[in-house]
Amino acid sequence: MENSAILREWFERVDTDKIGSITAVQLKSAFAIGNLQFPITVVQQMIRMCDFDQNGTMSFQEFVELNKFLLKVQHVFSDLERGRGFLVPDDVYEALIKIGFRLDSPALYTVCESFDRNKNGKFRLDDFISLCIFVQSSRNLFDSFDTTKQGRVTLDINQFIYCTANCRI
Repeated sequence: MENSAILREWFERVDTDKIGSITAVQLKSAFAIGNLQFPITVVQQMIRMCDFDQNGTMSFQEFVELNKFLLKVQHVFSDLERGRGFLVPDDVYEALIKIGFRLDSPALYTVCESFDRNKNGKFRLDDFISLCIFVQSSRNLFDSFDTTKQGRVTLDINQFIYCTANCRI
């Protein structure tokens, strides 16, 4: 449980207001200290992805869940970056499969294009994390509509608008 104590200590340092939860701005600042630069929209998506009580902030337990996901993503990135410090789209495909996502080519290349911040086909860790947060959040939203768990959904216009409003990045 040493890891839990370390996470608790880190969380309490980020929770500068000492209210037991952290905001997107606080989380973004904490990532920046660790040399991870995320747009605020990505950090907000991280919070939404793990915001089980849907209050717009991140509790310690929600933070622990985000940490588990980020460690998994970071581990897969490290396995595939081959000392280069980045992944290329084929590596991203392989990494996503290892994480549990299977995208077809059009979806993969569209997502890669969207998250290739420098438009050079190279995904640094923070780019890859942003991409994975988007894919996981999309999966969570999709699963909420896929009540039969068949991998297909039918949406009316209201549901579609709800989806697009909740998948902003």
